[in-house]
Amino acid sequence: MRHSATRNPADGIYFGLMSGTSLDGVDGIAVEFIAGKPPTVLADAFVDFPAGLRESLMALQQPGDNEIDREALAASALASRYAVCCHELLRSASIAPSHVRAIGVHGQTVRHRPEKGYTRQINNPALLAEMTRIDVVADFRSRDVAAGGQGAPLVPAFHAQVFGSADETRVICNLGGISNITILPAGAGTDASVRGFDCGPANVLLDEWVQRHLGTPFDEGGRFAAQGTVHTPLMEALLDEPFFDQLPPKSTGRDLFNAAWLDAKLAGFGELDPADVQATLAALTGVSVAREIERHAADCRAVYACGGGARNPEILKAMEGALAQGGVAVPVRSTEELGVPPHHVESLAFAWLAMRCIERAPGNLPTVTGAAGERILGAIYPR
Repeated sequence: MRHSATRNPADGIYFGLMSGTSLDGVDGIAVEFIAGKPPTVLADAFVDFPAGLRESLMALQQPGDNEIDREALAASALASRYAVCCHELLRSASIAPSHVRAIGVHGQTVRHRPEKGYTRQINNPALLAEMTRIDVVADFRSRDVAAGGQGAPLVPAFHAQVFGSADETRVICNLGGISNITILPAGAGTDASVRGFDCGPANVLLDEWVQRHLGTPFDEGGRFAAQGTVHTPLMEALLDEPFFDQLPPKSTGRDLFNAAWLDAKLAGFGELDPADVQATLAALTGVSVAREIERHAADCRAVYACGGGARNPEILKAMEGALAQGGVAVPVRSTEELGVPPHHVESLAFAWLAMRCIERAPGNLPTVTGAAGERILGAIYPR
């Protein structure tokens, strides 16, 4: 790696790893940060989860027997997949482990209960450091929760760095397992004017339903949803959830939006066409996001989508339609138009958060999470 006396000590190559609520696998990115310049992506990789690991992680979403042992085993298996992803990034970028400053790894959320003072992302960062011989930065959310925050979303500070505009208010919408938005007022930096919060389910229920009925892990291209029609009474029942009316800061996850929640909502409707349910769930994602934009960012000039749901045209159409109906007639575009492909955004954000930790700089936005103040996020596991 090149060195310069003018460089920030935290400058260099970082890896970012993200395995989200959808439980499909690990997105990884290798990126070089140099102060005063846009981040340079050197390589990306995706490593899927074997069926057994996905099932183990899914089972840990709910209370069960022998959880400590099962969590520890799943965490080690997860770290092994993270290591595979890191080795693929090393190969693709043609770099040695010694050239990587640190790996920023989110871990897999199995509980998110900030109202009880904790959030739990399973991981074995010590094992990952051992397997890669690279410093690992992990456990980003706990410090924000300890400071009274939600611990989520953490990406708005990164969004403000790379997606802000001097001329227009923008909304960045992440459509992962859960949807969240970042509101970037014109000219805003990482300051009190930036807001962000979770909106509701994105792919988590869509994936659950398509797996149940088609045996596929996700609804590729929204094709299953496109075969159906939105069931209005079901949509009204789905929207009858207190979380949707809560004021930010707020965050959510599988603790609320899960198969049991969906089945309880479906219970009063008898037999529905599965494609109609899928269409309604896609619309639920679009409508719940649009309502939050109407409430909190009606002056925005564009919405930029990222995450897996950005590849589902049924979600994007529902969002655009609901925005127009609510009087916010703005286009829903891809973050690709801002220079970052949708599948890079979250892993890039955790590489950035790792860099901030190494730099001993805060990674949270108190106006987003509700924490008592700015905090340095993450715990470092040396190589």
